[in-house]
Amino acid sequence: MIDLFFNIFPNMAGKGEELLLCTGQTLLMMFISGIISFAIGIVLGITLIVTMKGGILENVVFWTILDKIVNFFRSVPFIIMIALLIPVTRAIVGTAIGTTGAIVPLVFGTAPFFTRQMQAALAEIEKGSIEAAQSMGTSPLGIIFRIYFKESVPQIIRGVTITFISLVGLTAMAGAIGGGGLGDFAIRYGYQRYQTDVTIITVIILVALVTVIQSMGDFIIKKLSH
Repeated sequence: MIDLFFNIFPNMAGKGEELLLCTGQTLLMMFISGIISFAIGIVLGITLIVTMKGGILENVVFWTILDKIVNFFRSVPFIIMIALLIPVTRAIVGTAIGTTGAIVPLVFGTAPFFTRQMQAALAEIEKGSIEAAQSMGTSPLGIIFRIYFKESVPQIIRGVTITFISLVGLTAMAGAIGGGGLGDFAIRYGYQRYQTDVTIITVIILVALVTVIQSMGDFIIKKLSH
């Protein structure tokens, strides 16, 4: 079986440990940037919902400013975002390259995306539920946790799933500037050295990773919906 593998993918010989290392780097980037982005996205998403026109803490001026900021970062292509944030990245983590240097632009690229996912999930809550809670004297904080978050868990999980899948692509793109991970592995060997079989192996791993994330998300949503 091993001989057959190396007959199909001859350039993978001697690269097993490096492939495992790069896979670990991709997972690490996804986990750290994902956790930070989700925390930021939850706060910004709920803030946009409650401060919009007709929201429980309506503040149209604040909502407009925050909405434009989120739109700005969502509009900047990720590869440009990486270059744009080099001074910021160096100031925060001390380097703009490698796995550590990729985390800052990953957060800036992912947090606005997840913010919109959160906003969309929370916007599906029926106004009747919110109005009923207000009529019973529930505080804004109580409405946020008891109505918005509690009733939109499946939609939030769906947003988390979509965001993690998006992160897979962003971490691969970060490899273009030496961010480490599977993207860097594929570029160094598959693109620069024309080792197509290495690229194929990398793609297979990325597809498998996306499939696992999607399956886990679907499973959790199914359990929560019953």
